[in-house]
Amino acid sequence: MRAMGGEQVEEAVAGCVAALRPAVDRDWSEVTAAGLKWSCHETAVHVADDLIAYAGNLVGRAQDDYVPFELKLDDGTDNSGLLHVIETTGALLAAAVRTAPPGVRAFHPYPFGNADRVGFAAMGVAEVLLHTHDMTQGLGLAYEPSADLAESLLAWLFPHVQPGPAPWPTLLWATGRGELPGRAPVTEWRWRNNLVLPAERVTLTGIRPAAADDLRLGGTGGFDWVEGGPYEGTRQACSYLMKAYEAGVHRPEFGVFALVRPEDGRTVGGIGFHGVPDEEGRVEIGYDLVEGARGNGYATEALRALAGWALAREEVDLVFLTIEHDNAPSQGVALRAGFTRATVEEERIAHDEHDMDAGLRLYVLRG
Repeated sequence: MRAMGGEQVEEAVAGCVAALRPAVDRDWSEVTAAGLKWSCHETAVHVADDLIAYAGNLVGRAQDDYVPFELKLDDGTDNSGLLHVIETTGALLAAAVRTAPPGVRAFHPYPFGNADRVGFAAMGVAEVLLHTHDMTQGLGLAYEPSADLAESLLAWLFPHVQPGPAPWPTLLWATGRGELPGRAPVTEWRWRNNLVLPAERVTLTGIRPAAADDLRLGGTGGFDWVEGGPYEGTRQACSYLMKAYEAGVHRPEFGVFALVRPEDGRTVGGIGFHGVPDEEGRVEIGYDLVEGARGNGYATEALRALAGWALAREEVDLVFLTIEHDNAPSQGVALRAGFTRATVEEERIAHDEHDMDAGLRLYVLRG
Protein backbone atom coordinates (compact mmCIF):
# COMPACT_ATOMS: atom_id res chain seq x y z
CA MET A 1 0.00 0.00 0.00
CA ARG A 2 1.30 3.42 -0.93
CA ALA A 3 1.45 6.57 1.14
CA MET A 4 -1.32 9.11 0.74
CA GLY A 5 -0.08 12.61 0.04
CA GLY A 6 0.36 15.31 -2.56
CA GLU A 7 1.59 12.92 -5.24
CA GLN A 8 -1.58 10.83 -4.96
CA VAL A 9 -3.78 13.96 -5.19
CA GLU A 10 -1.98 14.96 -8.37
CA GLU A 11 -2.30 11.45 -9.81
CA ALA A 12 -6.04 11.38 -9.13
CA VAL A 13 -6.56 14.82 -10.69
CA ALA A 14 -4.50 13.93 -13.78
CA GLY A 15 -6.62 10.82 -14.27
CA CYS A 16 -9.82 12.84 -13.92
CA VAL A 17 -8.76 15.44 -16.50
CA ALA A 18 -7.56 12.78 -18.94
CA ALA A 19 -10.83 10.88 -18.66
CA LEU A 20 -13.07 13.94 -19.13
CA ARG A 21 -11.12 15.82 -21.79
CA PRO A 22 -12.57 13.83 -24.73
CA ALA A 23 -15.99 15.26 -23.85
CA VAL A 24 -15.08 18.96 -23.45
CA ASP A 25 -17.16 19.92 -26.47
CA ARG A 26 -20.37 18.50 -24.99
CA ASP A 27 -22.82 20.40 -22.80
CA TRP A 28 -22.12 19.01 -19.34
CA SER A 29 -25.02 20.97 -17.90
CA GLU A 30 -27.43 18.78 -19.88
CA VAL A 31 -25.98 15.46 -18.69
CA THR A 32 -26.76 14.06 -15.23
CA ALA A 33 -23.85 12.46 -13.38
CA ALA A 34 -24.55 8.78 -12.65
CA GLY A 35 -26.21 8.20 -9.30
CA LEU A 36 -26.46 11.92 -8.49
CA LYS A 37 -28.99 14.70 -8.85
CA TRP A 38 -26.29 17.03 -10.14
CA SER A 39 -25.34 17.58 -13.76
CA CYS A 40 -21.82 16.70 -14.83
CA HIS A 41 -21.02 20.43 -14.80
CA GLU A 42 -22.25 20.81 -11.23
CA THR A 43 -20.34 17.71 -10.20
CA ALA A 44 -17.10 19.00 -11.71
CA VAL A 45 -17.53 22.32 -9.87
CA HIS A 46 -18.20 20.36 -6.67
CA VAL A 47 -14.90 18.47 -7.10
CA ALA A 48 -12.94 21.69 -7.52
CA ASP A 49 -14.78 23.30 -4.62
CA ASP A 50 -13.95 20.38 -2.32
CA LEU A 51 -10.29 20.40 -3.33
CA ILE A 52 -9.88 24.09 -2.53
CA ALA A 53 -11.95 23.79 0.66
CA TYR A 54 -9.74 20.97 1.94
CA ALA A 55 -6.62 22.98 1.09
CA GLY A 56 -8.08 26.04 2.81
CA ASN A 57 -8.99 24.20 5.98
CA LEU A 58 -5.59 22.53 6.23
CA VAL A 59 -3.58 25.68 5.52
CA GLY A 60 -5.89 27.86 7.64
CA ARG A 61 -5.87 25.35 10.53
CA ALA A 62 -9.67 25.59 10.72
CA GLN A 63 -10.95 24.16 14.00
CA ASP A 64 -14.72 24.54 14.22
CA ASP A 65 -16.02 24.84 10.66
CA TYR A 66 -14.96 25.25 7.06
CA VAL A 67 -13.07 28.44 6.21
CA PRO A 68 -15.94 30.70 5.01
CA PHE A 69 -15.36 30.97 1.27
CA GLU A 70 -16.67 29.20 -1.81
CA LEU A 71 -15.41 28.64 -5.33
CA LYS A 72 -17.16 30.63 -8.05
CA LEU A 73 -16.34 30.29 -11.74
CA ASP A 74 -16.08 33.32 -13.98
CA ASP A 75 -19.06 33.78 -16.28
CA GLY A 76 -18.54 31.99 -19.56
CA THR A 77 -16.05 29.43 -18.26
CA ASP A 78 -16.16 26.47 -20.66
CA ASN A 79 -15.40 22.84 -19.93
CA SER A 80 -11.71 23.21 -20.74
CA GLY A 81 -11.53 26.09 -18.27
CA LEU A 82 -13.35 23.99 -15.68
CA LEU A 83 -10.82 21.20 -16.06
CA HIS A 84 -8.07 23.78 -15.58
CA VAL A 85 -9.76 24.84 -12.36
CA ILE A 86 -9.77 21.22 -11.15
CA GLU A 87 -6.06 20.93 -12.02
CA THR A 88 -5.33 24.15 -10.15
CA THR A 89 -7.33 23.36 -7.01
CA GLY A 90 -5.80 19.88 -6.99
CA ALA A 91 -2.32 21.41 -7.14
CA LEU A 92 -3.21 23.72 -4.25
CA LEU A 93 -4.37 20.78 -2.10
CA ALA A 94 -1.24 18.82 -3.01
CA ALA A 95 0.93 21.77 -1.96
CA ALA A 96 -1.02 22.22 1.28
CA VAL A 97 -0.55 18.55 2.13
CA ARG A 98 3.18 18.63 1.37
CA THR A 99 3.83 21.71 3.51
CA ALA A 100 1.63 20.87 6.52
CA PRO A 101 3.50 19.49 9.56
CA PRO A 102 2.63 15.85 10.35
CA GLY A 103 0.74 16.58 13.57
CA VAL A 104 -1.48 19.36 12.26
CA ARG A 105 -5.20 18.64 12.24
CA ALA A 106 -8.01 20.79 10.88
CA PHE A 107 -11.79 20.67 10.77
CA HIS A 108 -13.76 18.08 8.92
CA PRO A 109 -17.21 17.14 10.22
CA TYR A 110 -17.01 13.35 10.37
CA PRO A 111 -16.50 11.12 12.06
CA PHE A 112 -14.42 12.79 14.78
CA GLY A 113 -14.45 16.46 13.77
CA ASN A 114 -10.97 16.77 12.28
CA ALA A 115 -8.39 15.26 9.92
CA ASP A 116 -4.63 15.36 9.47
CA ARG A 117 -2.74 16.04 6.25
CA VAL A 118 -3.02 12.38 5.21
CA GLY A 119 -6.76 12.52 5.79
CA PHE A 120 -7.18 15.63 3.67
CA ALA A 121 -5.11 14.10 0.88
CA ALA A 122 -7.19 10.92 1.02
CA MET A 123 -10.48 12.85 1.06
CA GLY A 124 -9.35 14.85 -1.96
CA VAL A 125 -8.44 11.65 -3.80
CA ALA A 126 -11.80 10.12 -2.86
CA GLU A 127 -13.74 13.12 -4.17
CA VAL A 128 -11.84 13.03 -7.45
CA LEU A 129 -12.00 9.29 -8.07
CA LEU A 130 -15.63 8.79 -7.13
CA HIS A 131 -17.04 11.84 -8.89
CA THR A 132 -14.93 11.23 -11.99
CA HIS A 133 -16.62 7.83 -12.08
CA ASP A 134 -20.03 9.53 -11.76
CA MET A 135 -19.31 11.99 -14.56
CA THR A 136 -17.75 9.50 -16.97
CA GLN A 137 -20.65 7.11 -16.43
CA GLY A 138 -23.06 9.91 -17.30
CA LEU A 139 -21.04 10.93 -20.34
CA GLY A 140 -20.44 7.39 -21.54
CA LEU A 141 -16.66 7.57 -21.14
CA ALA A 142 -14.24 4.90 -19.95
CA TYR A 143 -12.57 5.44 -16.56
CA GLU A 144 -10.74 3.35 -14.00
CA PRO A 145 -7.98 4.61 -11.68
CA SER A 146 -4.94 2.50 -10.88
CA ALA A 147 -5.53 -0.44 -8.55
CA ASP A 148 -2.70 0.82 -6.32
CA LEU A 149 -4.40 4.18 -5.81
CA ALA A 150 -7.80 2.62 -5.05
CA GLU A 151 -6.22 0.09 -2.67
CA SER A 152 -4.32 2.81 -0.82
CA LEU A 153 -7.43 4.98 -0.56
CA LEU A 154 -9.37 2.10 1.00
CA ALA A 155 -6.61 1.40 3.52
CA TRP A 156 -6.25 5.05 4.55
CA LEU A 157 -9.87 6.24 4.57
CA PHE A 158 -12.09 3.15 4.68
CA PRO A 159 -10.60 1.09 7.53
CA HIS A 160 -13.99 -0.45 8.29
CA VAL A 161 -14.35 -1.93 4.78
CA GLN A 162 -13.08 -5.46 4.20
CA PRO A 163 -10.75 -5.61 1.19
CA GLY A 164 -12.38 -7.26 -1.80
CA PRO A 165 -11.03 -9.24 -4.75
CA ALA A 166 -10.12 -6.00 -6.56
CA PRO A 167 -9.73 -2.50 -5.05
CA TRP A 168 -11.69 -0.35 -7.53
CA PRO A 169 -14.88 -2.48 -7.53
CA THR A 170 -14.59 -2.67 -3.73
CA LEU A 171 -14.40 1.11 -3.46
CA LEU A 172 -17.38 1.53 -5.78
CA TRP A 173 -19.36 -1.00 -3.73
CA ALA A 174 -18.36 0.64 -0.42
CA THR A 175 -19.69 3.99 -1.65
CA GLY A 176 -22.98 2.68 -3.03
CA ARG A 177 -21.83 2.76 -6.65
CA GLY A 178 -21.68 -0.90 -7.54
CA GLU A 179 -22.22 -4.49 -6.53
CA LEU A 180 -19.80 -6.96 -5.01
CA PRO A 181 -20.53 -10.70 -5.05
CA GLY A 182 -21.46 -12.01 -1.64
CA ARG A 183 -22.02 -8.57 -0.09
CA ALA A 184 -25.24 -6.70 0.49
CA PRO A 185 -25.74 -3.41 -1.39
CA VAL A 186 -24.52 -0.29 0.41
CA THR A 187 -27.18 2.40 0.78
CA GLU A 188 -25.48 4.67 3.34
CA TRP A 189 -21.76 5.22 3.79
CA ARG A 190 -19.11 7.46 5.29
CA TRP A 191 -15.36 7.42 5.11
CA ARG A 192 -13.49 7.49 8.42
CA ASN A 193 -10.55 9.64 9.42
CA ASN A 194 -8.50 8.35 12.33
CA LEU A 195 -9.40 9.00 15.96
CA VAL A 196 -6.97 11.17 17.94
CA LEU A 197 -7.15 11.46 21.73
CA PRO A 198 -5.16 14.03 23.71
CA ALA A 199 -3.41 13.06 26.92
CA GLU A 200 -1.24 15.31 29.05
CA ARG A 201 2.09 15.12 27.20
CA VAL A 202 1.29 12.66 24.40
CA THR A 203 -1.37 12.41 21.73
CA LEU A 204 -2.93 9.03 20.99
CA THR A 205 -3.01 8.93 17.19
CA GLY A 206 -5.09 6.19 15.59
CA ILE A 207 -3.05 3.93 13.29
CA ARG A 208 -4.77 3.32 9.95
CA PRO A 209 -4.54 -0.06 8.19
CA ALA A 210 -2.09 1.32 5.61
CA ALA A 211 0.26 2.48 8.38
CA ALA A 212 -0.27 -0.74 10.35
CA ASP A 213 0.69 -2.77 7.28
CA ASP A 214 3.97 -0.86 7.01
CA LEU A 215 4.67 -1.26 10.74
CA ARG A 216 4.07 -4.99 10.76
CA LEU A 217 6.48 -5.34 7.84
CA GLY A 218 9.26 -3.50 9.67
CA GLY A 219 8.60 0.11 8.58
CA THR A 220 7.86 3.24 10.58
CA GLY A 221 4.18 3.59 9.62
CA GLY A 222 4.97 7.19 8.68
CA PHE A 223 5.76 8.12 12.31
CA ASP A 224 8.98 9.73 13.53
CA TRP A 225 10.04 7.31 16.27
CA VAL A 226 12.49 8.05 19.04
CA GLU A 227 15.66 5.95 18.94
CA GLY A 228 14.92 2.26 19.33
CA GLY A 229 11.32 2.44 18.15
CA PRO A 230 8.93 1.08 17.39
CA TYR A 231 8.94 -1.61 20.08
CA GLU A 232 8.08 -5.16 19.03
CA GLY A 233 4.75 -5.10 20.86
CA THR A 234 3.51 -2.30 18.59
CA ARG A 235 4.47 -4.24 15.48
CA GLN A 236 2.65 -7.31 16.80
CA ALA A 237 -0.44 -5.25 17.62
CA CYS A 238 -0.41 -3.92 14.05
CA SER A 239 -0.29 -7.49 12.75
CA TYR A 240 -3.47 -8.25 14.71
CA LEU A 241 -5.04 -5.02 13.39
CA MET A 242 -4.33 -6.09 9.82
CA LYS A 243 -5.82 -9.54 10.41
CA ALA A 244 -9.01 -7.87 11.66
CA TYR A 245 -9.02 -5.47 8.68
CA GLU A 246 -8.55 -8.27 6.17
CA ALA A 247 -11.33 -10.27 7.86
CA GLY A 248 -13.70 -7.28 7.76
CA VAL A 249 -14.11 -7.03 11.56
CA HIS A 250 -11.82 -4.08 12.27
CA ARG A 251 -13.43 -1.21 14.17
CA PRO A 252 -10.86 1.58 13.96
CA GLU A 253 -11.90 3.30 17.19
CA PHE A 254 -11.00 0.06 18.99
CA GLY A 255 -7.68 -0.29 17.20
CA VAL A 256 -4.07 0.70 17.86
CA PHE A 257 -2.72 4.18 18.64
CA ALA A 258 0.75 5.69 18.34
CA LEU A 259 1.86 7.83 21.27
CA VAL A 260 3.15 11.07 19.76
CA ARG A 261 4.73 13.91 21.74
CA PRO A 262 3.23 17.17 20.43
CA GLU A 263 6.29 19.10 21.61
CA ASP A 264 8.59 17.54 19.02
CA GLY A 265 6.41 15.20 16.92
CA ARG A 266 8.38 12.13 18.03
CA THR A 267 6.58 8.85 18.67
CA VAL A 268 7.46 7.11 21.94
CA GLY A 269 5.27 4.00 21.96
CA GLY A 270 1.94 2.39 21.21
CA ILE A 271 -1.29 1.56 22.99
CA GLY A 272 -4.48 -0.09 21.84
CA PHE A 273 -7.32 -2.51 22.33
CA HIS A 274 -7.03 -6.26 21.93
CA GLY A 275 -10.37 -6.25 20.16
CA VAL A 276 -13.87 -4.84 20.34
CA PRO A 277 -15.91 -5.03 23.58
CA ASP A 278 -17.27 -8.51 24.25
CA GLU A 279 -20.90 -9.36 25.03
CA GLU A 280 -20.25 -8.58 28.71
CA GLY A 281 -19.01 -5.08 27.90
CA ARG A 282 -15.37 -5.97 28.64
CA VAL A 283 -12.46 -4.66 26.58
CA GLU A 284 -8.72 -5.22 27.04
CA ILE A 285 -5.93 -2.67 26.55
CA GLY A 286 -2.24 -3.29 25.95
CA TYR A 287 0.64 -0.82 25.73
CA ASP A 288 4.38 -0.52 25.32
CA LEU A 289 7.01 2.19 25.17
CA VAL A 290 10.34 2.45 23.42
CA GLU A 291 12.95 1.71 26.09
CA GLY A 292 14.45 5.18 26.04
CA ALA A 293 11.04 6.77 26.70
CA ARG A 294 10.21 4.70 29.77
CA GLY A 295 10.04 6.13 33.27
CA ASN A 296 8.53 9.46 32.20
CA GLY A 297 4.84 8.73 32.86
CA TYR A 298 3.82 8.58 29.19
CA ALA A 299 2.21 5.14 29.50
CA THR A 300 0.22 6.18 32.56
CA GLU A 301 -1.15 9.27 30.83
CA ALA A 302 -2.01 7.33 27.67
CA LEU A 303 -3.68 4.48 29.56
CA ARG A 304 -5.75 6.89 31.63
CA ALA A 305 -6.90 8.71 28.47
CA LEU A 306 -7.77 5.59 26.47
CA ALA A 307 -9.53 3.84 29.34
CA GLY A 308 -11.55 6.98 30.08
CA TRP A 309 -12.57 7.25 26.43
CA ALA A 310 -13.65 3.60 26.37
CA LEU A 311 -15.68 3.78 29.58
CA ALA A 312 -17.57 6.80 28.26
CA ARG A 313 -19.06 4.56 25.55
CA GLU A 314 -22.30 2.72 26.20
CA GLU A 315 -20.98 -0.66 25.04
CA VAL A 316 -18.10 -0.67 27.57
CA ASP A 317 -18.62 -1.47 31.25
CA LEU A 318 -15.14 -2.65 32.18
CA VAL A 319 -11.60 -2.13 30.90
CA PHE A 320 -8.98 -4.67 31.89
CA LEU A 321 -5.27 -5.36 31.59
CA THR A 322 -3.35 -8.61 31.82
CA ILE A 323 0.20 -8.17 33.10
CA GLU A 324 3.00 -10.64 33.80
CA HIS A 325 3.61 -11.44 37.47
CA ASP A 326 7.17 -10.11 37.34
CA ASN A 327 6.45 -6.94 35.35
CA ALA A 328 6.41 -4.50 38.24
CA PRO A 329 6.81 -1.34 36.08
CA SER A 330 3.69 -2.19 34.04
CA GLN A 331 1.75 -3.00 37.19
CA GLY A 332 2.75 0.41 38.52
CA VAL A 333 1.42 2.05 35.35
CA ALA A 334 -1.92 0.29 35.84
CA LEU A 335 -2.25 1.39 39.45
CA ARG A 336 -1.31 5.00 38.71
CA ALA A 337 -3.86 5.09 35.89
CA GLY A 338 -6.63 4.11 38.32
CA PHE A 339 -6.82 0.34 37.77
CA THR A 340 -7.04 -2.06 40.68
CA ARG A 341 -5.86 -5.65 41.05
CA ALA A 342 -8.75 -8.02 40.39
CA THR A 343 -10.07 -10.19 43.18
CA VAL A 344 -9.10 -13.83 43.50
CA GLU A 345 -12.55 -14.81 42.21
CA GLU A 346 -12.32 -12.45 39.24
CA GLU A 347 -8.94 -13.89 38.29
CA ARG A 348 -10.30 -17.43 38.65
CA ILE A 349 -13.15 -16.60 36.28
CA ALA A 350 -10.69 -14.98 33.85
CA HIS A 351 -8.55 -18.11 33.89
CA ASP A 352 -11.42 -20.61 33.68
CA GLU A 353 -13.91 -18.83 31.41
CA HIS A 354 -11.78 -16.43 29.36
CA ASP A 355 -8.57 -18.48 28.93
CA MET A 356 -6.31 -15.98 30.66
CA ASP A 357 -2.79 -17.39 30.97
CA ALA A 358 -1.82 -18.58 34.44
CA GLY A 359 1.27 -16.38 34.39
CA LEU A 360 -0.72 -13.15 34.17
CA ARG A 361 -2.31 -10.84 36.72
CA LEU A 362 -5.63 -9.13 36.02
CA TYR A 363 -6.17 -5.41 36.57
CA VAL A 364 -9.59 -3.79 36.11
CA LEU A 365 -11.24 -0.39 35.82
CA ARG A 366 -15.02 -0.01 35.88
CA GLY A 367 -17.18 2.80 34.64
